[in-house]
Amino acid sequence: MLKKTLIGLAALLLSVVGVIATRPSAFTVQRTATLPVTPEIAFSRVNDFHPWNEWSPWARRDVNMKTTYSGAGSGVGAIYAWAGNEQVGEGVMTIRESKPNELILIQLQFLKPWAATYTTTFTFKPVGDGTEVAWSMRGTHDFMGKAFSLFMDTDTLMGRDFENGLANLTVAAVAEKMRRPEEKARAEAEEARAAKERADAAAEAAAVMQGAPIGTKIMPLPTNP
Repeated sequence: MLKKTLIGLAALLLSVVGVIATRPSAFTVQRTATLPVTPEIAFSRVNDFHPWNEWSPWARRDVNMKTTYSGAGSGVGAIYAWAGNEQVGEGVMTIRESKPNELILIQLQFLKPWAATYTTTFTFKPVGDGTEVAWSMRGTHDFMGKAFSLFMDTDTLMGRDFENGLANLTVAAVAEKMRRPEEKARAEAEEARAAKERADAAAEAAAVMQGAPIGTKIMPLPTNP
């Protein structure tokens, strides 16, 4: 009886292993959203890793997550590394390709809780008064990954995070859209103030050169009628 039971369990185990081994290894997850901003604004929120924590769905799972930035400030060569709790793990992202307002390709390396390397892509396409942003990730499962996918679909698991991330990105991009006119107005006011100070300094310098007291404004001589 025991022998038959063991043989049955072995046969079942081999059957499960066979099912896992024949599952497809390659996978792609993609989600799309239309943001009510220009491609330039949407692109800027992704091409620079520094504002990622404003919208990343994983940053909100660990408020104490440690992040470091290295390499280029943005675009190709920019590097973002993170280390957090068991929900976010540890890994490194590196921008490998960047086409302004069109495409960003990122190499995504997970270090913990498991080691894996995937390719993440963001594309940006003008649609009416907004921008269609497509966020995708592709890679391959090893044997353990195939086994895990028997119980949890990768598209469902990662897709939910992508949907949340795109929703957060929409909020961040709209905030950036609202902030830019204010920053432009402040910059113009600062430039006007600096220009006035330069003009006043030039007038005082001219007055000193002509022997007038400091603070005297030199008026242009009248022209003959």
